Amino acid sequence: MSKTKTKYVCSECGYESLRWIGKCPNCESWNSFIEEIFETKKSGGSKKKSESVPLKLTDDVPQTEDRIQTGIKEFDRVLGEGLMPGSVILLAGDPGVGKSTLVMHAAGKIKTKILYVTGEESFRQINIRAKRLKVNNENILVYPETNLEFITDQIKNENPAVVIIDSIQTIYNPDFDNAPGTVTQIRECTSALMQLAKVNGCAVIIVGHVTKEGFIAGPKVLEHIVDTVLQFEGERNHSYRILRAQKNRFGSTNEIGIFEMHGDGLSEVANPSEIFLGDRDKIVSGSVVTASMEGTRPVLLEVQALVTPSNYGNPQRVATGFDYRRLSILLAVLEKRAHLRVSTANVFLNMAGGIRIEEPAIDLAVCAAIASNLKEEKAKESLVAVGEIGLGGEVRGVSNIEKRISEAEKLGFSTIIIPKANMKSVKKKTKIKIVPVEDIQSAIEEILI
Repeated sequence: MSKTKTKYVCSECGYESLRWIGKCPNCESWNSFIEEIFETKKSGGSKKKSESVPLKLTDDVPQTEDRIQTGIKEFDRVLGEGLMPGSVILLAGDPGVGKSTLVMHAAGKIKTKILYVTGEESFRQINIRAKRLKVNNENILVYPETNLEFITDQIKNENPAVVIIDSIQTIYNPDFDNAPGTVTQIRECTSALMQLAKVNGCAVIIVGHVTKEGFIAGPKVLEHIVDTVLQFEGERNHSYRILRAQKNRFGSTNEIGIFEMHGDGLSEVANPSEIFLGDRDKIVSGSVVTASMEGTRPVLLEVQALVTPSNYGNPQRVATGFDYRRLSILLAVLEKRAHLRVSTANVFLNMAGGIRIEEPAIDLAVCAAIASNLKEEKAKESLVAVGEIGLGGEVRGVSNIEKRISEAEKLGFSTIIIPKANMKSVKKKTKIKIVPVEDIQSAIEEILI
C-alpha cells in the first residue's frame, strides 16, 4: 500500500504549510492556499544503480557547441550572446506585455529546427499571429499539446535545437493528480524539461506568468531550477518594453534589452538615448538630463520633477521609475544640506519614457530637477548631470564615467556635471565641457541658470 501525504502551498509565492491558512504569512495574500500531494511512500522496491560516475575536473571534455543566435541583438545581449545549448530559460512578464510576441520573433530568425509547444493557443491562432508578425520560417514546428509525456516524446523524436513552451502554467504531468498551473505541476514539469534539455542538448525557453504583485508565478524553487530568468517589463501606457536578466548562469545580469511595441510586433531600440530624449523639445523647470548605465550600455534620459504646495498635513511623495525610499532620502538631504524647503511640499518624480532606474548615479539629476521646479529656475541648456549623493550632501564618484561622457558628447550635449572624484578617471580627451563638483549645493548652482 502506498501512503500519500499532503500539504498546503500558497499559489502566489510558494509558501508551504501543513494546514490550511486563510492569509499567507509570507506574501499576505488571502485564500491562496491549495492542497498538494508532496510525498508518496512505496513499500519494497529495489535500489537503482546510478549511471553517472565521478570525473576529475582536469579531465578533457568535448568542446561545447556554439551559442544559438536568435537574430535579435537586444535578446542575445541579455542572454549573453545567444542561447546556450542544453540550457533552460524562464521568460516571465505581465499578461499582454509581449512574451509570446518576443519568442515568436526569435523563432522566426533562428536558423535551426524549433519545436513551438503551445498550450494556450490552437495551431490556427499561432498561424494567424505568425502572419501578422511576418514570421515565415520553415524550421518552426508547432505542436499544440499540454501533456508533458507527449511533449517529451516529440522532443526526442524531432530532436530540435530549440524548444519553446508557451506557457508552463498550461503543461501538466499525468503522474500527478494536481491541476495544471499548481505549484506541484509547475515544479515537476520544469524539472523534467531541465533533465531533457541536459540529455538532448536543446535550449528550452519557458514562458511563465507573474502574480498580481509582480512575482514569478509558481514555487520559488522554479527560479533555482532554470539556468536563466528573464523579466519582460513594460507600462501599459508606454510602447517601450525592457528585457532584464534576474539570473543568468551563462552571462551578465546587468544587461537590458529595449524594445518598442507596434501593431505588427516588437522592434529593437538600437539607440535608447535618442528615444527617451526625442520628445524633449523645450526646456522647462524641473527637467534635467542624466546618463545612466544599463549593463554595459550608457542611456541618457530625462528626469522630471514637479513640486507643489501641500494643502494637507502630510505632503505627497510619488515616484514613477525611481525608488520611493531613495526619493525620501534625497529630499531629506536637500532640506538639510542644500537648505531647500521641501518638507511641506508635494513632490512628484518621473523618469520619462517609462523606464525604471535603480542605480544611484542619477541622484544628482533627481535633486537638481526638484530644486529647479521648486525655485522655478530652468537647468542650463545642453547639460547632463551625473553623480551619487551621500547623506552628508557630498557628490560621490560613479562607475563607467568615460562611457557616460562619450554618450553625452555623441548626442550633442555641451556640458556634463560629474563628481570631482571621477576627474582622475577621465583620461580620454573630449570636446564636451566637464565640470567637477564636490557637494550638492555647489552642483545645483552649476546646473541651474
